[in-house]
Amino acid sequence: MRWGDFAAIISALVAAWPVGAQDYPSRPVTMVVPFAAGGDAIARILAEGLRSELGQAVIVENVGGAGGMTGVNRVARAAPDGYQFVLGNVGTHAVNQSLYKKPLYNAATDFEPVALVTDQSLVLTVGKDFPANNLREFITYAKAKQAKMQYGSAGVGGSTHLACVLLNAAIGITVTHVPYRSSGQAMQDLLAGRLDYQCPSAPTALPQIAGNLVKALAILSKNRSPSMPGLASAHEQGLTDFDVPSWYAIFLPKGTPAAIVQKLHDATVAAMGVSRIRERLKEIGCDLVPPERSSPEYLRKFVAGEIDKWAAAIKASGVQID
Repeated sequence: MRWGDFAAIISALVAAWPVGAQDYPSRPVTMVVPFAAGGDAIARILAEGLRSELGQAVIVENVGGAGGMTGVNRVARAAPDGYQFVLGNVGTHAVNQSLYKKPLYNAATDFEPVALVTDQSLVLTVGKDFPANNLREFITYAKAKQAKMQYGSAGVGGSTHLACVLLNAAIGITVTHVPYRSSGQAMQDLLAGRLDYQCPSAPTALPQIAGNLVKALAILSKNRSPSMPGLASAHEQGLTDFDVPSWYAIFLPKGTPAAIVQKLHDATVAAMGVSRIRERLKEIGCDLVPPERSSPEYLRKFVAGEIDKWAAAIKASGVQID
């Protein structure tokens, strides 16, 4: 082998070596939000924190469609160099694996988990004039009026849709579903009286609840939310063991070098530790996760468990999408 050929091989190996992660990122990175604009407050706040920690611009790009799968799949197929990552959630990385007959990706194997960012409560929300003030009254009314009622969601297959599907099944009612492109759009029709109820995330619901524009009847989980401690859970109000939690986490494409995964993880944890970022997330209803739940290893096991848990719930509900 000629010296020139040998030198070229060495140069190529050095260029591909993960040590390059020391300089990551050397240009702006993109956070893909797999939903339409309007429900991405978490991403905007997180991007601000990451911008400071990474020293580069963090571009938030909304790529909606197919219950969040379009945007997530784009990241799954992206170059594993750290410059595209996705802010996934319980819908994109757990629910969709069983809800859809042919999901576009494997949430357990097509990504490098980076960090679990936040837990998030889903809230049974009705219009301010709805004739119920708690879950028991809602159940009584819905059983009598279900044929004339409508509920909205941020789109078929999303967590806000499935939460209401499981709630309806637990109560024993059949209500017409009206899908929207975002939770914000569904909330506008709830405010206008064109919907009877929806099951939005706390960040979507809190401003309207605080302004007395809608009524919150229950946290859709076993436990109360730290962001809304005065609102009783569905479990507390008689819907025993009903639990539909939500969460958000960061994922990189499979094969991203470990050094880059670690650097993005460290930047995320550091950003979440900034008091300004923490307070802004709390204000919009996000429950921050403790340090022991933030590691890539924890997130990998957590996602696997969530996929199994939701598979059982979806099978029991009988809901599946082609």
